[in-house]
Amino acid sequence: MLDGLLRLLDVRPLGDGRFQGRSPAGGPQRVFGGQVAAQALTAAGRTVPADRHVHSLHAYFVRPGRPDEPIEYAVDDVRDGRSFSIRRVVASQSAGSIFVMSASFQHQEPGLDHAVAAPAVPDPLTLPSLAERSKGVGYASAAFGRIPRPFDIRYVNDPPWQAHGRGPQPGAGSRAWFRADGRLPDDPLVHVCLLAYLSDLTLLDSILLEHGLAHGYDNLQSASLDHAMWFHRPVRLDDWVLYDTNSPSSSGARGLATGHFFGRNGALLATVVQEGLVRVRTAGDPRHGRE
Repeated sequence: MLDGLLRLLDVRPLGDGRFQGRSPAGGPQRVFGGQVAAQALTAAGRTVPADRHVHSLHAYFVRPGRPDEPIEYAVDDVRDGRSFSIRRVVASQSAGSIFVMSASFQHQEPGLDHAVAAPAVPDPLTLPSLAERSKGVGYASAAFGRIPRPFDIRYVNDPPWQAHGRGPQPGAGSRAWFRADGRLPDDPLVHVCLLAYLSDLTLLDSILLEHGLAHGYDNLQSASLDHAMWFHRPVRLDDWVLYDTNSPSSSGARGLATGHFFGRNGALLATVVQEGLVRVRTAGDPRHGRE
C-alpha cells in the first residue's frame, strides 16, 4: 500500500512546468485534500535546486476535485534568489482550478534554534493500533478505507468516532502517532510531501471533539478551506511522528485547527494551521453538498 501512495505522489512531468497527478481508484467522492497538497508540493519541489528544501506552504482549496479525472499542476517559477525559491502551483481539472498553493524553499544554513517542547504522551508501541481501535466500528473502517492509509496509526486519545456519546471535550484536542508502513527512499522531498499528506488526515478531528460530534453519527458536512504548513526540521516518516492538534475557535460554520508534528525524540518538525468548513446539517438544508 505504501508503494501505491508513493506512485500516487510521483506526479508525471508534462513539460513547461506542468505535471499530472491521478487519484486512487475506489476513493472518496472527492479528492482527498492531503493528496492534492502533497502532489502540488511534489510538483513545486521538482522545479527548485536540489539543495533547497521547502520551509513553508500556503494553500486554498478552491473546489472539490473529481477522483475520476486527472489533475494538472501548473508551476510558476516566481523567483529564485540567493537563498530562497518561491513557487506558485495551480491544480486544475475540467471544471477549473481546484487548488492553489504558494511554497517557499530555502538553501540550508545555520541559525538560532529553539522550539516548544513535545507533550508527554505514551510511547506509540504501547498504544493500540488503528485496526484494534476500529474493530467493530463500521464507520471507522469505511472512512479510512476510502483514503490510502499506508501508515501505522496509534491514537493517544480517542478519535471522534470512538469518543462519541461522551459529550463535548473542550481543550482535548487530537493526538496520534504516525509511521510509514514500509520502506521509504531517502529523498527529503518524499518525506515532507508525505507529511503534507498526513497533515490533512486528523486535523479537523480537534474541532469535532470540542463539540462531541463525529462523522457517521451526526449529520455533518466538512471540508478543508485553506491550509498552511511550516517545516522546521528534517522529517523522516519511516520513524514515528506525533501529530498534536487542537482547535482555538469555531464559528460561522468554520473551524480553525492548529497542529504540531514532533519526532519521537521530541524535536518539533512542523507546524500546521487549517480552517475548515464544519456544518451541522438539518433536515431539508438547501446547502447539502455545497461548499
